[in-house]
Parts: sequence; C-alpha cells; structure tokens
Amino acid sequence: MDRGVEQRDVVVVGAGAAGMMCAAQAGQRGRSVLVVDHAKAPGEKIRISGGGRCNFTNLHASPENFLSQNPHFCISALRRYTARDFVALVDRYGIAYHEKTLGQLFCDGSAQQIVDLLLSEMRAANAELRLATTIADVAKTPDGFRLTTAGGDQIECRSLVVATGGKSIPKMGATDFGYRLAARFGVAVTETRPALVPLVFDQKMLASLTPLAGVGVDARVRCGDTAFDEAMLFTHRGLSGPAILQISSYWREGEDIVIALLPAVDVFEQLRSARKANGRQLLATRLGELLPKRLARTIADEERGTGTLGDAADALLRRIDERVNAWRVRPSGTEGYRTAEVTLGGIDTKDLDSKTMAAKAVPGLYFIGEVVDVTGWLGGYNFQWAWSSGWCAGQAA
Repeated sequence: MDRGVEQRDVVVVGAGAAGMMCAAQAGQRGRSVLVVDHAKAPGEKIRISGGGRCNFTNLHASPENFLSQNPHFCISALRRYTARDFVALVDRYGIAYHEKTLGQLFCDGSAQQIVDLLLSEMRAANAELRLATTIADVAKTPDGFRLTTAGGDQIECRSLVVATGGKSIPKMGATDFGYRLAARFGVAVTETRPALVPLVFDQKMLASLTPLAGVGVDARVRCGDTAFDEAMLFTHRGLSGPAILQISSYWREGEDIVIALLPAVDVFEQLRSARKANGRQLLATRLGELLPKRLARTIADEERGTGTLGDAADALLRRIDERVNAWRVRPSGTEGYRTAEVTLGGIDTKDLDSKTMAAKAVPGLYFIGEVVDVTGWLGGYNFQWAWSSGWCAGQAA
C-alpha cells in the first residue's frame, strides 16, 4: 500500500444497523476499522423505526420470515448470530424493552438507545466513525481497495464492507451506491422494488374508499398463497397498516389481493340469525356491530342493503358476506420508495458466501444488511438480518 494515503484494515461504508455492528465486531478482533457515511448522524433508520422506539428484533426470527431469490442463503447468518444474542447485548447495556405481538421487541424508551449501544460497542473496539463523508470512487488495488472521498482524501483498506442499505426512504439519505459498486466489480444485482409499503388505488376505486380514510380493522390480507392476519388501515390513497405492508412484499402489479375484514366470523350466519331475532333492525346497523360503522355503512350501500334485515333475502346476505370476507381488489401500485420501509431485492446472494457475506469473485469485498437480496417481514426481522449479517462479516473482514 502507498504511503501518504490513510491505511485501514477494514473500511465499512454505511453507518446503519449492519455497518455499525460489523465495525464493532471487526474492531474486537483487533482490526483497524473506519466507518464512513454521507449522513450527518449515524443510525437514522434505527432512530425513526418503531415509532421512535425501535423494533430491534423478533424472537421468532427464522428463514421462513425472509424473502430472497435464494431462501436458504440467510440460514447460516441467522443461526450464527440469533435474536437471543442481540437481546443479550441489549440486556448488557441495561436497555429496558417490551414484547408486543408476535415476538416483536421494542425499547421502552427511545430508539436512540440502540444507536448509542452500537456507538459504544464501536468505541470499545476502537472503530472510528467519520460522518458527512461521501465516497466518490472505489478502485481495486493489489492488496485491497482504494477509496477516494468527495473531498479528495484517499483511504486504502484490505477489506471493504458495503452496508449502504437500499433505496427506501430517500429523504433519510438512501442511495443506490451499493448496487452501483456491485455492478462495477461484476457482482450481480437482482431486481429491486419497494417493500413493506402502502398500496394505492386508481381514482375510480378511491372514489368509494376515500370516505373511509382513517378507519382501521383487523383483517386477513392474501396475495396468492401468502396471507397475513394483522391490522389494516384505509387511507386517502389506498390501504396501509401492518397487514398491507406485509403483503406488499409479495404483491406484483396486475395482481389482486383478497381481504377478509372479519376472518373469524361467518357473516352470513350472523346476519341470518339477527334477521330471525330482530327483522326490523337495519342491516347496516347490525353490520355496524361487527365492523366500524363507517365501513359497515359503505358495504351495505354498495350491496344495496339499505333496508331492514327482514327485507334482506339470503342472496343479499351472501353478497354482504362475500364483500366482507372475500373482498377482491386490484391496487394500481405502491407509494414507492418514498415511504417503503425496506427495499426488496439487491445484491444477488449467489455471488456471496453465506457464512462471511464476502463476494466470491472479489477478495476482500463484503455486502451486508438491506443492500443484499434478503428482505424480512415487518416486525423486527430486518433489524435481525442487519445484526446477523453484520456480525458474520465482522468475523471475517
């Protein structure tokens, strides 16, 4: 390596969850580590996650909770560094947390506690953090890599770890740096698209849905063979809420989604029984005892069920039942990277070593976290992938 150029064993590009975890691990092995990021503060996605409380992992994290062209790729990392391992680290720092539904762990206090934990781990491992630093060029050298910053500074390293995330939430500083760098070094990149993102509808569909904006309901949302039972929210642009964000990772343009608004209720039998008990009750009123009133009224009006239960024939009740629990709709698109929590797709895992996250054909080059074609469900899974993949690279870089 040339003299007069800053020398490091490891340079990590990206001061997010995966990058900081990797840096701390590499530093603990005695490596000279530098983390660079173009942002002015580290861990911005951590800070805003989970409503500011950071859903930092999921106790049930397993390969089944991740999407990838190679669903087996994530197995090694998730087994080598588990959710329990990260929880033990959180416990060591005395950070109070609680479990919400489905194994989701959140800080009792601020998400900043997780950022501070990672910064403390980096400091203890003598890993340096350099913010507001943009990498303008990366070149291969006989011994590793030479990075040139936008300011003209040069840094040489034996191992280069790319932890720059995906394209989601560009206002947080998201870029396609990792994909461009991969392409430059001949590492394949799969198709990328917004994931964990609200779905939107065309104007015709919105005309009937807009009055429901703000209405929430627990629902089962299905696309193909995949379904999620979680909360759903009507918005001014379409549908959101956990169930919709989850299914958005599986949905593709031109496909329908099927929604059950009362998945555990036989609506036809409920309405027929009510008809026998009180035929003078308005159908919309009875439906409003099962669903939010605004939603019940809209469904009753759409199916021309504006009269009493006594006037409602079985055929009408069956139409209402189907509208409630087999509502088939076709979104026109998603809200895009602007609001997507993660990016689906990324660095093709066939070009990476699943144990170390190293690029097979480029010695010393590693890709970790969201930039890789491994995308978790909503609920702490993507953070666990960040910890696991970052830990693995940190043992090798």
